Amino acid sequence: MQPEDMMLSLTAVLLVTWTLGGAQENISWEVQRYDGWYNNLLHHSRGSVGSRLLRLLPANYADGVYQALQEPHVPNARQLSDALARGPSGLPSRRNTTVLAVFFGFHVLSDILGTEKPGCPAEFLNIRIPPGDLVFDPAGTGDVVLPFQRIQWAMETGQSPNSPREQTNEVTGWLDGSSIYGPSHSWSDALRSFSGGQLASGPSGRLPRETDGRVPMWKALDPSTGQGGPRGIYDLGSAWGNENRFLQAESIAWFRYHNHMAMKLAQDHPSWSDEDLFQHTRKQVIATFQNIVLYEWLPTLLGRNIPEYKGYQQHLDPSLSPEFVAAVGQFLATMVPPGVYKRDPKCRFQNVSGPGGPFPAVRLCNSYWSRESTGLQQAEDVDVDNLLLGMSSQIAEREDNIVVEDLQDYWYGPLKYSRTDYVASWFQRGRDLGLPTYNQARERFGFDPLQNWSDLAPHLEQQVLEKVAALYANNTARLELLPGGMLEADGSLFSAIILDQFVRLRDGDRFWFENTKNGLFTVEETSKIRRTTFRDILAAVTSADPTDLQPCVFVWSTVTLFVAWIVAVLRRRDFKKLQKKHSSSVRREVTMEALHAMEWHGPKTDSSPVFIQLQADKVLKVLDGRGSVLRSISLKTHQRVEVILSSNKGNKALLLKSPKEYDLVLLFSEEAERSSFIGKLRGYLEESGLDLQVSETKEQNLMKRAVTQEQRKQILETFFRHLFAQVLEIDRSDAGELNFESSKKAKESLTCELSRAEFAEALGLKAHSMFVESMFSLADKDGNGYISFREFLDILVVFMKGSPEEKSKVMFRMYDIDENGFLSKEEFLRMLRSFIEISNNCLSREQAEQVTESMFRASGFQDRDELTWEDFHYMLRDHDSELRLTQLCIKGIPEVLKQNLHNRVSFIKKKEPKGTVAEEEKELDTVSHYVEREGQELRKRPGRKVNQYQLHLYTEAQRKKYERKKVQQKIQEFKRFIENYRRHIVCVVLFSAITAGLFVERAYYYAFASPSTGIAQTTFVGIIISRGSAACISFMYSYILLTMCRNLITVLRETFLNHYIPFDAAVDFHRWVAMAALIFSVLHTAGHVVNVYIFSVMPLSVLSCLFSSVFMDDGSQLPQKYYWWFFQTIPGMTGVLLLVILAVMYVFATHHFRRISFQGFWITHHLYVLLYVLVIIHGSYALIQQPRFHIYFIIPALIYSADKLLSLSRKKVEISVVKAELLPSGVTHLRFQRPQDFEYKSGQWVRIACVALGTTEYHPFTLTSAPHEDTLSLHIRAVGPWTTRLRELYSPESLALIGKLPKLYLDGPFGEGHQEWNKFEVSVLVGGGIGVTPFASILKDLVFKSSISSKLLCKKIYFIWVTRTQRQFEWLADIIREVEEADRNDLVSVHIYITQLAEKFDLRTTMLYICERHFQKVLNKSLFTGLRSITHFGRPPFVPFFSSLQEVHPEVQKIGVFSCGPPGMTKSVEKACRQLNKKDQTYFAHHYENF
Repeated sequence: MQPEDMMLSLTAVLLVTWTLGGAQENISWEVQRYDGWYNNLLHHSRGSVGSRLLRLLPANYADGVYQALQEPHVPNARQLSDALARGPSGLPSRRNTTVLAVFFGFHVLSDILGTEKPGCPAEFLNIRIPPGDLVFDPAGTGDVVLPFQRIQWAMETGQSPNSPREQTNEVTGWLDGSSIYGPSHSWSDALRSFSGGQLASGPSGRLPRETDGRVPMWKALDPSTGQGGPRGIYDLGSAWGNENRFLQAESIAWFRYHNHMAMKLAQDHPSWSDEDLFQHTRKQVIATFQNIVLYEWLPTLLGRNIPEYKGYQQHLDPSLSPEFVAAVGQFLATMVPPGVYKRDPKCRFQNVSGPGGPFPAVRLCNSYWSRESTGLQQAEDVDVDNLLLGMSSQIAEREDNIVVEDLQDYWYGPLKYSRTDYVASWFQRGRDLGLPTYNQARERFGFDPLQNWSDLAPHLEQQVLEKVAALYANNTARLELLPGGMLEADGSLFSAIILDQFVRLRDGDRFWFENTKNGLFTVEETSKIRRTTFRDILAAVTSADPTDLQPCVFVWSTVTLFVAWIVAVLRRRDFKKLQKKHSSSVRREVTMEALHAMEWHGPKTDSSPVFIQLQADKVLKVLDGRGSVLRSISLKTHQRVEVILSSNKGNKALLLKSPKEYDLVLLFSEEAERSSFIGKLRGYLEESGLDLQVSETKEQNLMKRAVTQEQRKQILETFFRHLFAQVLEIDRSDAGELNFESSKKAKESLTCELSRAEFAEALGLKAHSMFVESMFSLADKDGNGYISFREFLDILVVFMKGSPEEKSKVMFRMYDIDENGFLSKEEFLRMLRSFIEISNNCLSREQAEQVTESMFRASGFQDRDELTWEDFHYMLRDHDSELRLTQLCIKGIPEVLKQNLHNRVSFIKKKEPKGTVAEEEKELDTVSHYVEREGQELRKRPGRKVNQYQLHLYTEAQRKKYERKKVQQKIQEFKRFIENYRRHIVCVVLFSAITAGLFVERAYYYAFASPSTGIAQTTFVGIIISRGSAACISFMYSYILLTMCRNLITVLRETFLNHYIPFDAAVDFHRWVAMAALIFSVLHTAGHVVNVYIFSVMPLSVLSCLFSSVFMDDGSQLPQKYYWWFFQTIPGMTGVLLLVILAVMYVFATHHFRRISFQGFWITHHLYVLLYVLVIIHGSYALIQQPRFHIYFIIPALIYSADKLLSLSRKKVEISVVKAELLPSGVTHLRFQRPQDFEYKSGQWVRIACVALGTTEYHPFTLTSAPHEDTLSLHIRAVGPWTTRLRELYSPESLALIGKLPKLYLDGPFGEGHQEWNKFEVSVLVGGGIGVTPFASILKDLVFKSSISSKLLCKKIYFIWVTRTQRQFEWLADIIREVEEADRNDLVSVHIYITQLAEKFDLRTTMLYICERHFQKVLNKSLFTGLRSITHFGRPPFVPFFSSLQEVHPEVQKIGVFSCGPPGMTKSVEKACRQLNKKDQTYFAHHYENF
């Protein structure tokens, strides 16, 4: 050590020595420690805080270790209490012991004993209340228990019979004034004022300071009022010093005595420091306290002299025994009175004010932890004086077995059990302590064991002994210590136990005031202390003179006590009044004059506000609040309008019958409004020449007679069912039988007529379209404006079963407007325009005219202006098959009637029972028929030569038939499913198994294997759910990061691992894990909701065990409310925030929100950073367990960080845009530089950002350029805010202002399933909408590689383009045109499906189909797209399409199917693949991507 360091250390030591010496320069003795340590220099911990109790006899536990004796081995504690301690109160003490002596005894116990603290983990020995107990179970339910929690024990005990459980003492076991100064140095410092050596006092200086939380005072609730908090609780040396007002007065007396002595010493020694004064006073007060306890109070209590003090005995163990703890408590309890008098120094007893008037005494049962302002709590000095003087003048209860009801029935209890049984609780406490039996204790202290029950208590009534003996089965050997000691006539056993304990405390105390070797006092000072009595103390601290007190305040010898009877005060409860909130409805104004009412829609539907307008053209309109027309009721065809009124319930309902539609039911607010409406309707009808028929009925019958909109739908559904049943000869069981229970409404199904609007809705068209007008006029033969069942049937028969000639004749009649038997060119053009109209005008008028002229010219009618029907039918001569299959697509066709629609064959054949051979053969025939027709289109392309894959036409499908048994079918399907998705299944099962294993491991650990903290016993279900799900969440939140490591996945998918792990399903797996994590998060929350509910009703005694770092048991018994756990703790607040973040991320990640606001998805998904920060904080608080999240998180986080850094390194490079075009359909074409070393495959995608837009968010897009091209290109459709702004940024106007093309940031490329197209001999590419972008790159790449004779596994590609209209993505048509020109080897077959048109063989598109085929035949190109590719109308039939591929390519074992587009389309492709994969034929491997 350097000299400088030595000098510095020496200076510090001298400074400390000088400071302490200055503070304690007048202290020449060894100051006794506050915590009791080192009193015995041989056994340092004896008597210290936390030391064990000393057993005088072996522990008496049920298992010999720790389990307390319970029923039936011992009597019920409450029954024993009733049998033993019940009796009349008011009997005086045999030795005239005063009440002051009794409560002084409790004060002495608080100085040496602190066993009130509950043990951890919490264990309960609840006391069952016998049914019918007059106090606790007057209703006789038998379900009542009194909670009883076991006290603190030494954790290293209770493990084996050699070391049974031993309880601990939480205060010092010495008579050292710890009830005055506290059991620790810090406690003492908190009590001191550090001025004049005094203890801190309140404003008056005569009472201690009210507690402010610095001292852990016990603050139990006032059982009489339910009040809690620090009010009325004073800072004292004993935490339990405020238990009742009488014990509180005793403590205040010693507080005053300390300050009194300190003041005297300060006057005698003005130069002494505060520390000198405090320690001298403390030494003097402790000595006085020891003297009074041993030589004044104890002889009075026991009625015997104390053995003479013979000096300090170092080897004597003074530790408190469990026998003493129980015996002294019960001994004093028998002497406690039900009430305590108050008197002044003049011996005048005072009444106590109360709600019912003055009381003669302070009732004990209303004094537990009292917060009432009845004198003492108002800090008035005289109240303490009056209580102390009153107790000194009142004789205690007799020393017998009887305990007053204030203790036996109304002792304070925990929480809602505001009252409990003191006697039964102490009996239970004796069992908790493992006390020996009564006979064992007697033998220990030299008494004879009890042989006969009559010898126990000859002074008692025989009935009492009989009850007690019966409870112990008349076996004296089973009698417990406490009941036996209470029944003794002289109390000899309890006296012996108490005397033994105090003598050992005296003789084993090195700091005892009579020990001349400790240097505390001289002989003269000791003699002076021996002469001091408690009377001197009271005279010094109260306003009474010594003459106002008897010589020994613990004995009263001049008056007889009359115990006061006090009436209990009932608690009152306040009830809050419920207020009803009335919300006023705001009516919107409607243009024109309209009448307001509520429309009734049906018995299970809420009524809605409507406005009724009477139009001039005999039309009644129903409007909503915004003025929108809900329905129009035409009255033109009505000769009479029928109105039915309700005649009851306020006469507010009105039914307006509409015979051929659903009825109108109006509800008015009052009858006057209805009458006003009837008046206006009557006048309106008279002006229109119509009659009004009004009738009345009850409102219930009116509702029954009304045909609601829902009933009308059911009628129309039955209408269509039976319509098609007759046309197609379907079994009535399939069509649905009519129910004639209500015959009138049932018959309406067949007698109803369709309006023009209902007819248009059935066809899925607008009511005013030309097609509907033409068809409706043709069908409505009687011209009444409605189509009857028969009229609809006549025209439906033609289209369903008619010949091509009959169908063409109907079409001819539909558009022969003038009915002259000729169809002019204008009428022919009108026909085409009607079809063009329903297809959203996909062809211009010029194209329609061009088609008309071309078709007239091809048929040799170029010189004619009109066509006869024969000419018209001749024009359609090449399309008899199309006309034969033409029918009407009706929305009302039941599913059972659509069995053959997809086969394009016939609707007439009956469906045979499933599973029959006939059905299988029929299905094969129909599929073969379709394959024969559609296969030609797949194999034949105009202007192309047949390639090597074009085989002969198949007449019968070569496939393995299904097994006849359904079970075998399901087994076969299951095997096929396992084979197709084995990689996915293995990964999901493995991940799920790990997750389940983590859940089970944590759940098992906390349920059975965790350290005994008590939490599993407190909330078993909640803890295993919350901890198990927490482990799962930690695992999932961590490893979900790997699914977003795009660079890593792109690399790994090119390795052998791709054979075992489906990297293409990373996004789907990400969604699955996220959903599972969300479910486990909700489960975790649910578990904590259970926990919080239990914790919010648990007492602090339990919570302080479970969460010792958060809660301190101060006896308040009021747990924190549920909101405290959620919003005022770190785990709670972070948990709530995590749920909010998860909800926001999940909602904005849904398909709907991603479409309407990708930026919202982008921003909210970046909350994952905050999510992980909160997860770390959430678990780091270690409320229940030590943090474990890092175990799962570190490795995935490092991998993800490295992947992210790689992406960020690319994002810093700006890419120059070479070309920007704004294409139709909102598509923006960007061509930009290809970065150096940028290698990618066709079908891959990149992420781009544009800083010029003021945001750095990245958006994914598929590359439309091919790998051999020098530049990169993207086709971006403006469907969201970001893509729309991007389109505006690259518009000519914007570029003119900027002057240059804004640059981009590029991240990628990233792999996906579409790049696997070249690994299959035959690939099918299905693109919908903007989802065609990856296939543009693939098509160009394929043609390029073919042109350079590159070796390719892929020999054929079928490209299916699904689009609403060919104009939607005209840029793709240009790419397809380039592919068609470059495709010399016939590698690509393109099929375009225009979905805005109806199905190909629907009447509405038959003519458009004929025109399309005419163009392909004559000009070798499509009328709609201008391409040589085949154009179809409607949605692609994926099942027949894929089935035909199996026939065209029978040698191919696996066909790759790649789809990209809307979820509905990709699901249809997936469904078709799964359906065909169930059979043991060609396997369709489907890869899809949604946008």
